[in-house]
Amino acid sequence: MRKIIAAGMLLLAGAVGAESTRPNIVVVLCDDLGYGDLECYGHPQIKTPHLNLMAAEGMRFTDFYSTAAVCSPSRVGLLTGRNPNRAGIYEWIPNGKQIHMRASEVTIPRLLKQAGYATCMSGKWHCNGMFNSPEQPQPGDAGFDHWFATHNNAAPSHENPVNFVRNGTEVGPLEGFSCQLVMDEALDWLSTHHKQDPEQPFFMYVTFHEPHEPVASPLDLVNAYKDTARNEDEAQYFANVANMDAAVGKLMTTLKALDIDANTLVLFTSDNGPEELLRFAHETRSYGRATPLRGMKVWTTEGGVRVPGIMRWPARIKAGQVSDQVVSALDFFPTFCELAGTAPPVDLQLDGTSFEPALANKPIVREKPLLWIYYHAINERRVAMRDGDWKILAKLSVDKYRGITSANEELIKAATLSDFQIFNLREDVGEANDLSRSHPEKVEELKQRLEVQYRELVQDSYVWRAES
Repeated sequence: MRKIIAAGMLLLAGAVGAESTRPNIVVVLCDDLGYGDLECYGHPQIKTPHLNLMAAEGMRFTDFYSTAAVCSPSRVGLLTGRNPNRAGIYEWIPNGKQIHMRASEVTIPRLLKQAGYATCMSGKWHCNGMFNSPEQPQPGDAGFDHWFATHNNAAPSHENPVNFVRNGTEVGPLEGFSCQLVMDEALDWLSTHHKQDPEQPFFMYVTFHEPHEPVASPLDLVNAYKDTARNEDEAQYFANVANMDAAVGKLMTTLKALDIDANTLVLFTSDNGPEELLRFAHETRSYGRATPLRGMKVWTTEGGVRVPGIMRWPARIKAGQVSDQVVSALDFFPTFCELAGTAPPVDLQLDGTSFEPALANKPIVREKPLLWIYYHAINERRVAMRDGDWKILAKLSVDKYRGITSANEELIKAATLSDFQIFNLREDVGEANDLSRSHPEKVEELKQRLEVQYRELVQDSYVWRAES
Protein backbone atom coordinates (compact mmCIF):
# COMPACT_ATOMS: atom_id res chain seq x y z
CA MET A 1 0.00 0.00 0.00
CA ARG A 2 1.25 3.49 -0.82
CA LYS A 3 1.99 5.41 2.30
CA ILE A 4 0.21 8.56 3.40
CA ILE A 5 2.72 10.57 5.41
CA ALA A 6 0.46 12.35 7.81
CA ALA A 7 2.28 13.57 10.92
CA GLY A 8 0.00 11.33 12.92
CA MET A 9 -3.22 12.34 11.14
CA LEU A 10 -5.43 10.43 8.70
CA LEU A 11 -7.86 11.46 5.99
CA LEU A 12 -11.44 11.69 7.09
CA ALA A 13 -13.07 8.90 5.13
CA GLY A 14 -16.59 9.65 6.30
CA ALA A 15 -16.45 13.29 7.31
CA VAL A 16 -19.44 15.54 7.77
CA GLY A 17 -21.43 15.94 4.60
CA ALA A 18 -19.12 13.77 2.50
CA GLU A 19 -21.67 11.04 1.85
CA SER A 20 -24.73 13.19 1.19
CA THR A 21 -23.55 16.38 -0.50
CA ARG A 22 -21.89 16.62 -3.87
CA PRO A 23 -18.86 18.88 -3.65
CA ASN A 24 -18.15 22.06 -5.53
CA ILE A 25 -14.98 21.55 -7.58
CA VAL A 26 -12.33 24.14 -8.47
CA VAL A 27 -9.30 23.35 -10.62
CA VAL A 28 -6.56 25.99 -10.58
CA LEU A 29 -4.06 25.36 -13.37
CA CYS A 30 -0.78 27.27 -13.77
CA ASP A 31 1.20 27.60 -16.99
CA ASP A 32 4.82 26.34 -16.91
CA LEU A 33 5.06 26.28 -13.11
CA GLY A 34 7.91 23.96 -12.16
CA TYR A 35 7.92 21.21 -9.55
CA GLY A 36 10.34 23.24 -7.42
CA ASP A 37 8.79 26.70 -7.88
CA LEU A 38 6.71 26.84 -4.69
CA GLU A 39 7.90 27.43 -1.16
CA CYS A 40 6.07 24.30 0.02
CA TYR A 41 7.95 22.30 -2.65
CA GLY A 42 11.30 23.60 -1.52
CA HIS A 43 11.99 26.84 -3.40
CA PRO A 44 14.54 28.73 -1.29
CA GLN A 45 13.45 32.26 -2.22
CA ILE A 46 9.90 32.50 -3.58
CA LYS A 47 7.32 33.05 -0.85
CA THR A 48 3.94 31.39 -1.43
CA PRO A 49 2.05 31.76 1.86
CA HIS A 50 -1.40 31.07 0.45
CA LEU A 51 -0.39 27.83 -1.26
CA ASN A 52 1.60 26.89 1.83
CA LEU A 53 -1.61 27.29 3.82
CA MET A 54 -3.63 25.37 1.24
CA ALA A 55 -1.17 22.48 1.55
CA ALA A 56 -1.18 22.72 5.35
CA GLU A 57 -4.98 22.62 5.40
CA GLY A 58 -5.15 19.80 2.88
CA MET A 59 -2.94 17.36 1.02
CA ARG A 60 0.27 17.95 -0.92
CA PHE A 61 1.25 15.31 -3.48
CA THR A 62 4.87 14.44 -4.15
CA ASP A 63 4.11 12.32 -7.25
CA PHE A 64 1.60 14.36 -9.24
CA TYR A 65 1.70 14.34 -13.06
CA SER A 66 0.44 16.45 -15.94
CA THR A 67 -1.01 14.67 -18.94
CA ALA A 68 1.68 16.00 -21.30
CA ALA A 69 4.97 17.90 -21.29
CA VAL A 70 3.56 20.90 -23.15
CA CYS A 71 0.47 23.07 -22.80
CA SER A 72 -2.23 22.27 -25.38
CA PRO A 73 -2.14 18.47 -25.06
CA SER A 74 -1.87 18.77 -21.29
CA ARG A 75 -5.09 20.79 -21.14
CA VAL A 76 -6.98 18.51 -23.50
CA GLY A 77 -5.87 15.48 -21.50
CA LEU A 78 -7.06 17.09 -18.27
CA LEU A 79 -10.46 18.02 -19.68
CA THR A 80 -11.12 14.65 -21.34
CA GLY A 81 -9.46 12.13 -19.02
CA ARG A 82 -7.82 10.64 -22.10
CA ASN A 83 -4.25 10.64 -23.31
CA PRO A 84 -4.26 13.74 -25.56
CA ASN A 85 -2.88 11.72 -28.48
CA ARG A 86 -6.29 10.06 -28.70
CA ALA A 87 -7.75 13.51 -29.37
CA GLY A 88 -5.03 14.33 -31.91
CA ILE A 89 -3.46 17.03 -29.73
CA TYR A 90 0.24 16.21 -29.79
CA GLU A 91 1.88 19.64 -29.48
CA TRP A 92 1.06 23.22 -28.53
CA ILE A 93 -1.39 24.71 -31.03
CA PRO A 94 -0.28 27.81 -32.98
CA ASN A 95 -2.85 30.47 -33.81
CA GLY A 96 -4.77 29.79 -37.01
CA LYS A 97 -4.09 26.04 -37.25
CA GLN A 98 -6.74 23.45 -38.06
CA ILE A 99 -5.82 21.52 -34.89
CA HIS A 100 -8.46 21.65 -32.15
CA MET A 101 -10.24 19.67 -29.47
CA ARG A 102 -13.09 18.27 -31.53
CA ALA A 103 -16.75 18.59 -30.58
CA SER A 104 -16.96 14.80 -30.25
CA GLU A 105 -14.67 14.82 -27.21
CA VAL A 106 -16.53 14.28 -23.93
CA THR A 107 -15.31 16.80 -21.35
CA ILE A 108 -15.49 17.27 -17.60
CA PRO A 109 -17.64 20.45 -17.75
CA ARG A 110 -20.04 18.88 -20.23
CA LEU A 111 -20.70 15.85 -18.01
CA LEU A 112 -20.87 17.90 -14.81
CA LYS A 113 -23.27 20.32 -16.46
CA GLN A 114 -25.50 17.41 -17.43
CA ALA A 115 -25.31 16.27 -13.80
CA GLY A 116 -26.65 19.64 -12.59
CA TYR A 117 -23.47 21.63 -11.99
CA ALA A 118 -22.98 25.25 -13.00
CA THR A 119 -19.71 25.63 -14.93
CA CYS A 120 -17.21 28.45 -15.44
CA MET A 121 -13.84 28.75 -17.18
CA SER A 122 -11.52 31.73 -16.71
CA GLY A 123 -8.03 32.11 -18.19
CA LYS A 124 -5.95 30.39 -20.84
CA TRP A 125 -7.83 28.08 -23.23
CA HIS A 126 -5.32 26.88 -25.86
CA CYS A 127 -7.41 23.90 -27.02
CA ASN A 128 -7.84 25.11 -30.60
CA GLY A 129 -6.07 27.01 -33.37
CA MET A 130 -8.99 29.24 -34.36
CA PHE A 131 -9.97 30.87 -31.10
CA ASN A 132 -13.37 32.57 -30.88
CA SER A 133 -14.25 31.40 -34.38
CA PRO A 134 -17.32 29.42 -35.47
CA GLU A 135 -14.99 27.18 -37.47
CA GLN A 136 -13.91 25.29 -34.33
CA PRO A 137 -15.44 24.43 -30.93
CA GLN A 138 -14.91 27.06 -28.23
CA PRO A 139 -15.04 26.82 -24.40
CA GLY A 140 -18.83 27.13 -24.42
CA ASP A 141 -19.06 24.13 -26.73
CA ALA A 142 -16.99 22.14 -24.24
CA GLY A 143 -19.63 22.69 -21.56
CA PHE A 144 -18.79 25.98 -19.86
CA ASP A 145 -21.80 28.17 -19.01
CA HIS A 146 -19.53 31.19 -18.65
CA TRP A 147 -16.07 31.70 -20.11
CA PHE A 148 -13.47 34.44 -20.07
CA ALA A 149 -10.42 33.40 -22.00
CA THR A 150 -7.49 33.93 -24.33
CA HIS A 151 -6.28 31.61 -27.05
CA ASN A 152 -2.74 31.21 -25.66
CA ASN A 153 -0.70 33.80 -23.78
CA ALA A 154 -1.93 37.02 -22.26
CA ALA A 155 -0.85 39.74 -24.68
CA PRO A 156 1.20 41.80 -24.84
CA SER A 157 2.18 40.36 -21.44
CA HIS A 158 0.59 39.56 -18.09
CA GLU A 159 0.29 43.30 -17.46
CA ASN A 160 -2.73 45.11 -18.98
CA PRO A 161 -3.70 42.36 -21.46
CA VAL A 162 -5.81 43.23 -24.50
CA ASN A 163 -6.80 39.82 -25.88
CA PHE A 164 -9.46 38.42 -23.53
CA VAL A 165 -12.83 37.24 -24.84
CA ARG A 166 -15.94 36.85 -22.65
CA ASN A 167 -18.56 34.42 -23.93
CA GLY A 168 -17.62 35.15 -27.53
CA THR A 169 -17.27 38.92 -27.22
CA GLU A 170 -13.87 40.62 -27.25
CA VAL A 171 -13.32 42.50 -24.00
CA GLY A 172 -10.60 44.91 -25.17
CA PRO A 173 -7.83 46.48 -23.06
CA LEU A 174 -7.82 45.63 -19.36
CA GLU A 175 -5.88 47.12 -16.48
CA GLY A 176 -4.11 44.85 -14.06
CA PHE A 177 -2.22 41.57 -14.10
CA SER A 178 -3.53 38.47 -15.76
CA CYS A 179 -3.76 36.12 -12.78
CA GLN A 180 -5.67 38.72 -10.77
CA LEU A 181 -8.01 39.48 -13.67
CA VAL A 182 -8.61 35.78 -14.26
CA MET A 183 -9.35 35.09 -10.61
CA ASP A 184 -11.53 38.20 -10.23
CA GLU A 185 -13.65 37.10 -13.20
CA ALA A 186 -14.11 33.61 -11.76
CA LEU A 187 -14.99 34.95 -8.32
CA ASP A 188 -17.42 37.53 -9.73
CA TRP A 189 -19.16 34.69 -11.56
CA LEU A 190 -19.15 32.57 -8.43
CA SER A 191 -20.62 35.32 -6.24
CA THR A 192 -23.40 35.95 -8.75
CA HIS A 193 -24.12 32.26 -9.15
CA HIS A 194 -24.20 31.71 -5.40
CA LYS A 195 -26.72 34.52 -4.90
CA GLN A 196 -28.97 33.12 -7.63
CA ASP A 197 -28.83 29.48 -6.55
CA PRO A 198 -26.79 28.75 -3.41
CA GLU A 199 -27.73 25.06 -3.51
CA GLN A 200 -26.46 24.33 -7.02
CA PRO A 201 -22.95 22.82 -7.06
CA PHE A 202 -20.40 24.37 -9.39
CA PHE A 203 -17.26 23.53 -11.33
CA MET A 204 -14.68 26.28 -11.92
CA TYR A 205 -11.65 25.87 -14.19
CA VAL A 206 -9.25 28.72 -13.39
CA THR A 207 -6.27 28.73 -15.74
CA PHE A 208 -3.52 31.23 -15.02
CA HIS A 209 -1.12 32.40 -17.73
CA GLU A 210 1.57 32.73 -15.08
CA PRO A 211 4.48 32.06 -15.04
CA HIS A 212 4.62 31.52 -18.84
CA GLU A 213 6.47 34.15 -20.85
CA PRO A 214 6.13 37.03 -21.54
CA VAL A 215 6.48 37.51 -17.78
CA ALA A 216 5.36 40.77 -16.16
CA SER A 217 4.80 41.32 -12.44
CA PRO A 218 3.70 44.07 -10.02
CA LEU A 219 6.55 46.45 -9.19
CA ASP A 220 6.16 46.13 -5.42
CA LEU A 221 6.59 42.36 -5.64
CA VAL A 222 9.53 42.69 -8.01
CA ASN A 223 11.23 45.08 -5.60
CA ALA A 224 10.68 42.63 -2.75
CA TYR A 225 12.84 40.05 -4.55
CA LYS A 226 15.63 42.27 -5.85
CA ASP A 227 17.89 41.50 -2.91
CA THR A 228 17.55 37.71 -3.30
CA ALA A 229 17.28 37.34 -7.08
CA ARG A 230 20.38 37.29 -9.28
CA ASN A 231 19.02 39.95 -11.63
CA GLU A 232 15.94 41.94 -12.60
CA ASP A 233 14.57 39.17 -14.80
CA GLU A 234 14.78 36.58 -12.05
CA ALA A 235 13.10 39.02 -9.64
CA GLN A 236 10.31 39.37 -12.19
CA TYR A 237 9.86 35.59 -12.27
CA PHE A 238 9.86 35.23 -8.50
CA ALA A 239 7.30 38.03 -8.27
CA ASN A 240 5.20 36.37 -10.98
CA VAL A 241 4.81 33.21 -8.91
CA ALA A 242 4.12 35.29 -5.79
CA ASN A 243 1.40 37.23 -7.61
CA MET A 244 -0.25 34.00 -8.68
CA ASP A 245 -0.09 32.81 -5.07
CA ALA A 246 -1.90 36.00 -4.00
CA ALA A 247 -4.66 35.23 -6.50
CA VAL A 248 -5.11 31.80 -4.92
CA GLY A 249 -5.44 33.62 -1.60
CA LYS A 250 -8.41 35.55 -3.05
CA LEU A 251 -10.09 32.27 -3.95
CA MET A 252 -9.74 30.88 -0.45
CA THR A 253 -11.00 34.08 1.14
CA THR A 254 -14.07 34.13 -1.09
CA LEU A 255 -14.96 30.48 -0.46
CA LYS A 256 -14.91 31.17 3.26
CA ALA A 257 -16.87 34.44 2.93
CA LEU A 258 -19.60 32.63 0.96
CA ASP A 259 -19.63 29.84 3.58
CA ILE A 260 -19.02 27.19 0.92
CA ASP A 261 -15.46 26.40 1.92
CA ALA A 262 -16.07 23.10 3.72
CA ASN A 263 -17.57 21.21 0.80
CA THR A 264 -15.45 22.67 -1.99
CA LEU A 265 -12.65 20.55 -3.42
CA VAL A 266 -9.85 22.82 -4.69
CA LEU A 267 -7.07 21.31 -6.79
CA PHE A 268 -3.96 23.29 -7.67
CA THR A 269 -1.45 22.12 -10.28
CA SER A 270 0.51 23.02 -13.43
CA ASP A 271 0.13 22.07 -17.09
CA ASN A 272 3.76 20.92 -17.44
CA GLY A 273 7.26 21.55 -16.15
CA PRO A 274 9.11 24.88 -16.23
CA GLU A 275 10.39 26.56 -19.38
CA GLU A 276 14.12 26.55 -19.97
CA LEU A 277 15.79 29.96 -19.78
CA LEU A 278 16.55 31.33 -23.28
CA ARG A 279 15.22 28.26 -25.12
CA PHE A 280 13.78 31.01 -27.27
CA ALA A 281 15.53 34.37 -27.50
CA HIS A 282 12.61 36.29 -26.00
CA GLU A 283 12.30 34.05 -22.93
CA THR A 284 14.65 36.01 -20.71
CA ARG A 285 12.60 35.61 -17.53
CA SER A 286 12.09 31.83 -17.50
CA TYR A 287 13.73 31.11 -14.17
CA GLY A 288 11.53 28.17 -13.19
CA ARG A 289 12.93 25.14 -11.36
CA ALA A 290 12.17 21.44 -11.65
CA THR A 291 14.48 20.64 -8.71
CA PRO A 292 15.21 17.80 -7.87
CA LEU A 293 13.93 16.35 -11.14
CA ARG A 294 15.68 15.81 -14.49
CA GLY A 295 14.67 17.88 -17.50
CA MET A 296 12.09 20.63 -17.95
CA LYS A 297 9.12 21.49 -20.15
CA VAL A 298 9.02 19.51 -23.45
CA TRP A 299 11.05 16.67 -21.90
CA THR A 300 9.54 13.24 -21.17
CA THR A 301 11.73 12.89 -18.08
CA GLU A 302 10.23 13.74 -14.68
CA GLY A 303 10.97 17.46 -14.91
CA GLY A 304 8.68 17.77 -17.92
CA VAL A 305 5.63 16.03 -16.48
CA ARG A 306 5.89 15.82 -12.68
CA VAL A 307 4.37 19.00 -11.27
CA PRO A 308 3.04 20.47 -8.02
CA GLY A 309 -0.27 19.00 -6.90
CA ILE A 310 -2.21 20.29 -3.89
CA MET A 311 -5.77 19.37 -2.87
CA ARG A 312 -7.91 20.91 -0.17
CA TRP A 313 -11.40 19.78 0.85
CA PRO A 314 -12.18 20.32 4.55
CA ALA A 315 -15.18 17.97 4.48
CA ARG A 316 -13.03 15.05 3.34
CA ILE A 317 -9.33 15.83 3.76
CA LYS A 318 -7.88 16.44 7.17
CA ALA A 319 -5.10 18.98 7.41
CA GLY A 320 -1.41 18.23 7.15
CA GLN A 321 -1.30 15.39 4.62
CA VAL A 322 1.67 14.70 2.33
CA SER A 323 0.97 11.82 -0.04
CA ASP A 324 3.23 9.84 -2.35
CA GLN A 325 0.29 8.34 -4.22
CA VAL A 326 0.83 8.55 -7.98
CA VAL A 327 -1.88 10.90 -9.28
CA SER A 328 -2.35 12.35 -12.77
CA ALA A 329 -4.54 15.11 -14.16
CA LEU A 330 -5.97 12.27 -16.27
CA ASP A 331 -7.61 11.16 -13.03
CA PHE A 332 -9.70 14.32 -12.66
CA PHE A 333 -12.34 13.15 -15.14
CA PRO A 334 -13.28 9.82 -13.52
CA THR A 335 -12.90 11.24 -10.01
CA PHE A 336 -15.12 14.25 -10.60
CA CYS A 337 -17.76 12.06 -12.23
CA GLU A 338 -17.72 9.78 -9.19
CA LEU A 339 -17.97 12.68 -6.75
CA ALA A 340 -20.77 14.28 -8.76
CA GLY A 341 -22.79 11.07 -8.91
CA THR A 342 -22.56 10.67 -12.65
CA ALA A 343 -20.60 8.46 -15.03
CA PRO A 344 -18.85 8.78 -18.39
CA PRO A 345 -20.27 6.97 -21.42
CA VAL A 346 -19.63 3.24 -21.10
CA ASP A 347 -17.76 3.08 -24.40
CA LEU A 348 -15.45 6.01 -23.63
CA GLN A 349 -11.76 5.02 -23.51
CA LEU A 350 -10.34 6.70 -20.40
CA ASP A 351 -6.68 6.61 -19.40
CA GLY A 352 -7.00 7.85 -15.84
CA THR A 353 -8.55 6.33 -12.76
CA SER A 354 -10.37 7.74 -9.76
CA PHE A 355 -8.13 9.10 -7.02
CA GLU A 356 -11.12 9.03 -4.65
CA PRO A 357 -9.68 6.10 -2.65
CA ALA A 358 -6.81 8.34 -1.53
CA LEU A 359 -9.39 10.57 0.16
CA ALA A 360 -10.30 7.56 2.32
CA ASN A 361 -6.64 6.68 3.01
CA LYS A 362 -6.69 3.77 0.58
CA PRO A 363 -4.32 3.01 -2.31
CA ILE A 364 -5.19 4.03 -5.86
CA VAL A 365 -5.50 0.97 -8.08
CA ARG A 366 -4.36 1.94 -11.58
CA GLU A 367 -5.37 -0.51 -14.32
CA LYS A 368 -2.98 0.98 -16.86
CA PRO A 369 0.32 2.79 -16.34
CA LEU A 370 0.83 6.45 -17.16
CA LEU A 371 2.16 6.86 -20.71
CA TRP A 372 3.60 9.82 -22.60
CA ILE A 373 4.39 9.77 -26.33
CA TYR A 374 5.73 13.15 -27.34
CA TYR A 375 7.00 13.12 -30.92
CA HIS A 376 8.62 16.54 -30.61
CA ALA A 377 10.34 16.14 -27.24
CA ILE A 378 13.76 17.68 -26.65
CA ASN A 379 15.30 14.67 -24.94
CA GLU A 380 16.35 11.59 -26.92
CA ARG A 381 13.86 9.16 -25.43
CA ARG A 382 10.50 10.55 -26.47
CA VAL A 383 8.37 7.72 -25.04
CA ALA A 384 7.97 7.35 -21.27
CA MET A 385 5.89 5.21 -18.96
CA ARG A 386 5.46 5.19 -15.19
CA ASP A 387 4.35 1.85 -13.77
CA GLY A 388 4.26 1.74 -10.00
CA ASP A 389 7.64 2.79 -8.66
CA TRP A 390 9.27 2.33 -12.06
CA LYS A 391 9.86 4.60 -15.03
CA ILE A 392 10.91 3.38 -18.47
CA LEU A 393 12.13 5.61 -21.30
CA ALA A 394 12.59 4.60 -24.94
CA LYS A 395 13.86 6.06 -28.19
CA LEU A 396 11.67 6.19 -31.31
CA SER A 397 12.87 5.16 -34.75
CA VAL A 398 11.34 8.19 -36.47
CA ASP A 399 12.30 11.84 -36.77
CA LYS A 400 10.56 14.54 -34.76
CA TYR A 401 7.03 15.47 -35.79
CA ARG A 402 4.40 17.83 -34.38
CA GLY A 403 1.80 15.07 -34.58
CA ILE A 404 0.24 12.38 -36.73
CA THR A 405 -1.17 13.45 -40.09
CA SER A 406 -2.18 11.64 -43.25
CA ALA A 407 1.28 12.45 -44.61
CA ASN A 408 3.26 10.68 -41.88
CA GLU A 409 0.74 8.22 -40.41
CA GLU A 410 2.23 5.12 -41.99
CA LEU A 411 5.76 6.05 -40.95
CA ILE A 412 4.88 6.88 -37.36
CA LYS A 413 2.70 3.81 -36.83
CA ALA A 414 5.54 1.59 -38.06
CA ALA A 415 8.07 3.17 -35.67
CA THR A 416 9.84 0.95 -33.18
CA LEU A 417 11.09 1.47 -29.63
CA SER A 418 14.71 0.95 -28.60
CA ASP A 419 17.53 1.95 -26.21
CA PHE A 420 15.48 1.49 -23.07
CA GLN A 421 16.35 3.04 -19.73
CA ILE A 422 14.65 2.21 -16.43
CA PHE A 423 14.65 4.03 -13.10
CA ASN A 424 13.26 3.28 -9.67
CA LEU A 425 11.68 6.63 -8.86
CA ARG A 426 11.21 5.83 -5.17
CA GLU A 427 14.96 5.57 -4.82
CA ASP A 428 16.06 7.86 -7.65
CA VAL A 429 13.68 10.76 -8.28
CA GLY A 430 16.31 12.54 -10.38
CA GLU A 431 16.59 9.63 -12.85
CA ALA A 432 20.36 9.54 -12.38
CA ASN A 433 20.89 5.78 -12.21
CA ASP A 434 19.78 3.73 -15.21
CA LEU A 435 19.13 0.20 -13.92
CA SER A 436 18.63 -1.51 -17.27
CA ARG A 437 21.87 -3.48 -17.06
CA SER A 438 21.59 -4.52 -13.43
CA HIS A 439 17.88 -5.45 -13.64
CA PRO A 440 17.44 -7.32 -16.97
CA GLU A 441 14.29 -9.11 -15.86
CA LYS A 442 12.67 -5.82 -14.85
CA VAL A 443 13.68 -4.26 -18.17
CA GLU A 444 12.01 -7.10 -20.05
CA GLU A 445 8.85 -6.84 -17.96
CA LEU A 446 8.56 -3.09 -18.46
CA LYS A 447 9.44 -3.33 -22.17
CA GLN A 448 6.64 -5.80 -22.78
CA ARG A 449 4.12 -3.68 -20.95
CA LEU A 450 5.30 -0.52 -22.70
CA GLU A 451 5.01 -2.17 -26.12
CA VAL A 452 1.40 -3.14 -25.45
CA GLN A 453 0.44 0.29 -24.14
CA TYR A 454 2.40 2.10 -26.85
CA ARG A 455 0.86 0.14 -29.75
CA GLU A 456 -2.66 0.53 -28.39
CA LEU A 457 -2.30 4.29 -28.02
CA VAL A 458 -0.67 4.81 -31.42
CA GLN A 459 -3.42 2.86 -33.16
CA ASP A 460 -6.09 4.90 -31.37
CA SER A 461 -4.41 8.28 -31.95
CA TYR A 462 -6.36 10.73 -34.10
CA VAL A 463 -4.92 11.40 -37.56
CA TRP A 464 -5.27 14.89 -39.02
CA ARG A 465 -5.43 15.56 -42.74
CA ALA A 466 -2.08 17.01 -43.80
CA GLU A 467 -2.25 20.77 -44.35
CA SER A 468 -1.24 21.93 -47.82
